[in-house]
Amino acid sequence: MGTGRFSAVPKKEEPKKAEAKKDAKKQPSRGDAVRAAAAQAIEATAGQAGVTRERAQQLADDLVHAANRFRETLEELRPAGTDELRTLRERVAALEERVAKLETAKPASARRRTTPAKRTTT
Repeated sequence: MGTGRFSAVPKKEEPKKAEAKKDAKKQPSRGDAVRAAAAQAIEATAGQAGVTRERAQQLADDLVHAANRFRETLEELRPAGTDELRTLRERVAALEERVAKLETAKPASARRRTTPAKRTTT
């Protein structure tokens, strides 16, 4: 210990320094503050990215649906191909034959039918 009258009395500055060191340990350093801010920003961005990803998926689905409708409409509007025309011609020819047969058979079946006699109940 020191010499003199007041050497046995501890200095008042020492407890303040000890408290300052404790406070310094409690308060984050600038590096810690920057890390915490960066982590918070990343978390916020990640949440928004999920929403953005969902919206992008929804837009992609809408685009696919619209493209399918457009393709179907074009198929309905396009002219018939050669195979389709050939098939239609064959069907028309078959129908013409059937109609011709019906027309020639008509005079024979044009006879008047007689109605059967009524039954009487006794």
